[in-house]
Amino acid sequence: MNQAARFGEDGVLIVVDVQNDFCPGGALAVPRGDEIIPIVNSLAARFRNVVLTQDWHPRGHSSFASSHTGKKPFETIAASYGPQVLWPDHCVQGTRGAAFHQALDVPHAALIVRKGMHGAIDSYSTFYENDRKTPTGLVGYLRERGLSRIFLAGLAFDFCVRYSAEDARSEGFDAFVIEDACRSIDLEGSVAATRASLAARGVPCLRAQEFA
Repeated sequence: MNQAARFGEDGVLIVVDVQNDFCPGGALAVPRGDEIIPIVNSLAARFRNVVLTQDWHPRGHSSFASSHTGKKPFETIAASYGPQVLWPDHCVQGTRGAAFHQALDVPHAALIVRKGMHGAIDSYSTFYENDRKTPTGLVGYLRERGLSRIFLAGLAFDFCVRYSAEDARSEGFDAFVIEDACRSIDLEGSVAATRASLAARGVPCLRAQEFA
């Protein structure tokens, strides 16, 4: 059977933030983040429908520690929309760090969703910015195309992948995380919290070999 047919017309792979700054040597490197790229490439070849997401911050973004006097990366502040982790400057629009990793090979991806573009709001989820109100437009794109089964891979498991999966379920999509096609930051127990949250929402964590 054609592998693409396995996922049907309603399945889509969302590849989250496989960018230089999130890979080794980048400004906010996820440990061993580049290890997922061959897995992602292989998975994407089996999907007819693929979406890529890209962190795309303006300079001086409010989530950067450098934008707050006396603050250091990985400290948490109270933003207008709730707690906000402060990060090193990363994925600044138009920089090499914001570019997709050169080994990522998904030529048939139909859409690139850029997020974190509003200077005063960070964005983990591929669906909504961190104020939980500002949409990226991805929900409408998926619904208009009848894509109801969402498979997630990318960086990082315990932040952008997690919040994307949660929002997918909240919007009524079937969501699945391909865990070995992700890597984690694990900030103050964030991996354990992610596993608990996904389980509570009925989001299965799969392995890429289950698609072979």
